[in-house]
Amino acid sequence: MTGSAPTSPHLLIVDDDERIRGLLQKFLIRNGFLVTAARDAAQARRLLAGLEFNLIVLDVMMPGEDGLTLTRDLRKRITTPILLLTARGETRERIEGLEAGADDYLAKPFEPKELLLRINAILRRVPALVETGPKFLSLGPLRYDQDRGELWSGETPLRLTATEAALMRIFAGRAGEVVSRTDLIDELGRDRDRDATAEAGGQDRAVDVQITRLRRKIEPDPREPRFLQTVRGLGYMLCPE
Repeated sequence: MTGSAPTSPHLLIVDDDERIRGLLQKFLIRNGFLVTAARDAAQARRLLAGLEFNLIVLDVMMPGEDGLTLTRDLRKRITTPILLLTARGETRERIEGLEAGADDYLAKPFEPKELLLRINAILRRVPALVETGPKFLSLGPLRYDQDRGELWSGETPLRLTATEAALMRIFAGRAGEVVSRTDLIDELGRDRDRDATAEAGGQDRAVDVQITRLRRKIEPDPREPRFLQTVRGLGYMLCPE
């Protein structure tokens, strides 16, 4: 199943609090969702330009463009369900959020289980997205076309080795999700291309070498990766813009 689009609902979490973002992402991944996180409205807009989501979990109180303003603007263009989070739970604010186009509203602090129940309730009410997956992923000046498995710099295609192409297919299919070395070895081992299997070698060190080579092609500074990040003790995660 290498390179297939994820079947789990894809959620976008938008919150300026890094700790809350991380906790929500881990909790929702453990409960079977594919989760991508954004730190503000600007980053959320970039992600929405290149990825399709089943639901957006959006904090209202953010510096810069707030959640209500972003909701109003998104509603002019997309119908993706939006669940608003806020520290203010008064009736007036709830009404304002719903009038802006939100599908539901949850006041902080909340129990993670309640958030999970509300997300599932919203997803049951709306038609499922066609599982087309991302059209492309933005990596700074580069674009990765997931349908074709091609990496582009402007109008110029960048050559990927068999193993690099296999790694990009794996990471793009699980963008925003930690992929362990064990999973990478298993996925690469299923690839029929002998070159990819031989390079991978079925060993952690071989995977690390391939990651280093891939970073040289997609990172502005491979020594300080922005897009293909190491999650210490867990594996690697592709973080498109």
